[in-house]
Amino acid sequence: MARFLVFVACAVLCLPVGVGAQTEDSKRPIPYPLEPTADFRRAVVNGSRTMTGEPGTGYWQQWTDYQLEAKLFPDEKRIEASARITHHNRSPIPLPVLALQLHQNVHTEGAIRNRVVEVTGGITLSRVAVGGVQLEERPLESGPAYAVDGTTLVIRTPQPVFPGTSATIEIDWSFTVPQAGMGRMGWSRDNLFFIAYWYPQVAVLDDVVGWQIDPYLGNSEFYAGYGSYTLSVDVPAGWVVMGSGTLINREEVLPAHVLQRLATAERSDRRVQVITEDDLRSERATLPGQDDRLTWRFQADTLRDVAFSATRESLWDAMRTPVGDRDGDGETDYTRVDALYRSTAPRWAEVARYAQHSIDFLSRFTGFPYPWTHMTAVEGAGIIGGGMEFPMMTLIGDYNRADDSALYYVTAHELAHMWVPMIVGIDERRHAWMDEGTTTFNENQARMEFFPGVNHNESDREQYLQAARAGIEGEMMRWTDFHYSDPARGIASYSKPATVLVALRAVMGEEAFMRGYRKYIADWAFKHPKPTDFFNAMSAAADRNLDWFWRTWYHETWTLDQAVTGVTSNDHGATIVIDDLGLAPMPVRLTITLENGEQIQEEIGVEVWLAGERTAELVVPTSSPVVRVEIDADGVFPDADRSNNVWTR
Repeated sequence: MARFLVFVACAVLCLPVGVGAQTEDSKRPIPYPLEPTADFRRAVVNGSRTMTGEPGTGYWQQWTDYQLEAKLFPDEKRIEASARITHHNRSPIPLPVLALQLHQNVHTEGAIRNRVVEVTGGITLSRVAVGGVQLEERPLESGPAYAVDGTTLVIRTPQPVFPGTSATIEIDWSFTVPQAGMGRMGWSRDNLFFIAYWYPQVAVLDDVVGWQIDPYLGNSEFYAGYGSYTLSVDVPAGWVVMGSGTLINREEVLPAHVLQRLATAERSDRRVQVITEDDLRSERATLPGQDDRLTWRFQADTLRDVAFSATRESLWDAMRTPVGDRDGDGETDYTRVDALYRSTAPRWAEVARYAQHSIDFLSRFTGFPYPWTHMTAVEGAGIIGGGMEFPMMTLIGDYNRADDSALYYVTAHELAHMWVPMIVGIDERRHAWMDEGTTTFNENQARMEFFPGVNHNESDREQYLQAARAGIEGEMMRWTDFHYSDPARGIASYSKPATVLVALRAVMGEEAFMRGYRKYIADWAFKHPKPTDFFNAMSAAADRNLDWFWRTWYHETWTLDQAVTGVTSNDHGATIVIDDLGLAPMPVRLTITLENGEQIQEEIGVEVWLAGERTAELVVPTSSPVVRVEIDADGVFPDADRSNNVWTR
């Protein structure tokens, strides 16, 4: 009770600071400077982070090598699996314990979660060993052992894993596949499985947080480290498997005619039907296998996760798409895009083309070529309505009740996730806006090239503003699982951060924004940036302090409302009066139309509002009367009330 009273008193006494510093003469809250967390400041002192947005010279992160084997029993809806996990300690500290994520345990009876899910029992561990020593499940204080707490597996190793050394963990487990696991994996119609968050995955140990073992509750998504993967999937013959990584034994699982079409697709700019209806009817989509089973083998390096699909009635379309110059030899490189879909999803005949454009555009827009050998979209009606991303894989609904443009939108969105969080490895568990907001912004830019003539940023801006006007939004910097409501979480994760990036681009200017944005992606590729790294990177590109912007839009729920409240003219020109009716300080971009038809562009800098003012005047020397004044004619700032943005004589 005493701690509660202290907290309440502090909340009351500190309220003015919480909403912005104020001077005695100020008429409004003024955004106060950002102060990095103590953990981030410590990382800067230790040399692993910088205050300019780049990784420090002493930046480190862990690495894990996975050898995964899975056996799928379709009739039983069950997976039996084993893993050999070698975790390399690249940190400067010894590790007496290792933490792993058991995401599938969100489906256990009594699990703490924030979504309604099917209860399937989660993961059953049958063997856990470290360095060949089999461990028992018991309290960790009694020596080498393992313990499971919800979605976290903690292992006390026989001896600490010292810096520069590694530990090898062997785990056997099984689980029942949920029909629609969190809307992100599962099975459909006895002819499709999409298997994700399915194996014990080493949690992230980073230089700011340490072990990040926030439980998986269902709403917020994932934070994963990088490593290498070999994946073997044993399925009945006739089931086609696609997975994260390169299929390294295609000749052992695919018949000659399918192999030939696949090779053609990898050289073709047009859709090639790799598996057709005839193949499915004649059961010639795969080789017959041994004992009517086949093992599909995949290999990948520098991934943060792996997923796989198994289908027996899905068509397979494929083609290539340019990604830019991956290896610096001056030549254009390509990757393969795939669409696997059932005949009940006819719109999917266009998905390979949608994926082709998306990967091409996003490679150009981000300045970072798509780095992997394929990008596969799997139709998963019955499991999912929208889409969900995993490295080199995405699961998307059939979109039979939508239109073609909506299917392009979701395809572009899920494929944009290959850059964030698959390449830029942010912490989705805490900061969904870094993932979903950035991806929504990237998706909208792809949409504008594919469907020109429409401002595709507008729909997200209006979604955000509807929530802001209704007073139901929450701060973007609030941890994802702790928003007050699902609508608040959605707005703070998707539409508001996408809208704010459009505004940031306008504040910085196109050239500075794109330079900073692309440098941030390149600097943090296959690393783990924090929000402060993004803020610092873009401030460095702008070459000015943008703390007011980060405080206003990311830490607060202030809204923008600028108004033209008066225009007076005399022989020497016109005086335009602008009132700032909201709390969010932003520059005022004015388009002034004169009676003689001339248009003048003027700007009132944000500094006037940062000085505490509510009203600003702009004097325009002109001999021709002003007939119209408009604030933000380009619509790049999220003004909550545009009805007062225009004055006409």
